[in-house]
Order: sequence, then structure tokens, then C-alpha cells
Amino acid sequence: MAEIIGVIERLWRYPVKSTGGERLDSVEVDDRGLAGDRLYAVRDGAGRLGSGKNTRRFRRMDGLLRLSSRLGHRLDRPELLDPLGRPVADPTAFLRAYLLRPDVALAREDAVSHFDQLPVSVLTTATLDWVREAAPSAVVDERRFRPNILLRTPPGTPPFVEDTWFGREGHGGTGVRLAFVRASERCAMTAAAQPGLPHAPEILKAVVHAHDGRLDALAEVAAPGRLSVGDALSLGRPHP
Repeated sequence: MAEIIGVIERLWRYPVKSTGGERLDSVEVDDRGLAGDRLYAVRDGAGRLGSGKNTRRFRRMDGLLRLSSRLGHRLDRPELLDPLGRPVADPTAFLRAYLLRPDVALAREDAVSHFDQLPVSVLTTATLDWVREAAPSAVVDERRFRPNILLRTPPGTPPFVEDTWFGREGHGGTGVRLAFVRASERCAMTAAAQPGLPHAPEILKAVVHAHDGRLDALAEVAAPGRLSVGDALSLGRPHP
């Protein structure tokens, strides 16, 4: 019999990478991840993607987290919202003025993936509650960690229980199977200010000290389907 590890409390999709996302009641999951998740990004003239860090693939662009994005039912037309939550008529023109970067544009994913690591992130309420206790002076919210799934776990579940899922599959919704691989390596974005959440560097310090900066469970999609808030997620047997 499969072990139920929790119930989906919230679903999140981030149509434009590194901006605030949209809460969903249900969502299709395809081979790429949640339909439309990180499908768009702010891309500069060198092809690097707007992010909270500088790497060969990403370019730090402060201020993106103060924006948000949504898709609704139209995956071909993302809506960018300004810091006050108002829709932007021309996303590229707005981004160039807002970021003071004339070379940026809103771009759909092509050959280069927009995901930092793997396509689906699952975070438990047990781990989130631990963060609240470890950083009591901070305003802690799952939006700081940008999960796709916030999973309500049973009372008594230990923090970082996600580590025990690696090498196994989570089954939920209508046919969805998620192959858990590893945890996200957290960066300064967890501390960055965003609407309703002030700058809080103590959060990353706590996660680094207690868990080597790792937090959540990252997964690949082993089978597509549909997930909804209230669906139970069960854990299958370890991979052979």
C-alpha cells in the first residue's frame, strides 16, 4: 500500500522566471513540468536570463521579484504585473524602463531551459514551520522558496522530510508521477524583498547552518496528468 505523505495545500506557477507567481486551484502537468511554469523569462542581449544571481546562464536583475506574472488559460500570452499589481500593456518596454536595461526583452523558452535545476519543486509545511522557528524575526512565507507544490504534512512530520523521498516517486492527482531527485541549493533570492515580504537575510543563514543551504524536493515528471489543491500525494517504492 502506498504511503500518503501529505495533501496539496497550494499550487504555484511562475509564468515569467524570477517574478512573483500565481496561485492555482488545479493545473496540468506535462513532461516539462507544470504547464506554463517559467515558460517566459527576461532575456538580455547576450542571451542570459534575468535572475537573482550571476552565472554563465543567468544575469542578476534586481527588482524582478517586485513584479508578478500570470497566465490564466492562455499559455501563449503571459501577463506581467507591476509592483502595484497592475497589468503592463507592453512587457518589454516596461522592463527596459523599470530595470534601466535597454537590451532586455520578455522571451519565451527555446533551446535553453529556463529552469535553474529541475522542473518541479515540492516543499512541506513541516520544513516551512521549521524555518519560522529558526528565523523568528523574519516574515516567512513559501513564496520566498518559490515551490510549485506546498504539501501539508501530518502533525509530527520532521523538517527536511523531503530528503527521504529522493530516489522514489510521488503519485497524486490524475495520473501524475513525480520522480524525486534532490534538493534545491538556495541562494540570496530567499532573502530578497518582494511584495509583503521584507528583506530577510537570516532565513538563508539558518538554512545554510542547519542544512547546507538545501531545502525542498526537486523532481522530474515521470508521468503527466493533473494536480489539484486537496489531492493527496503518496510515495511509491524506491527506484531499483
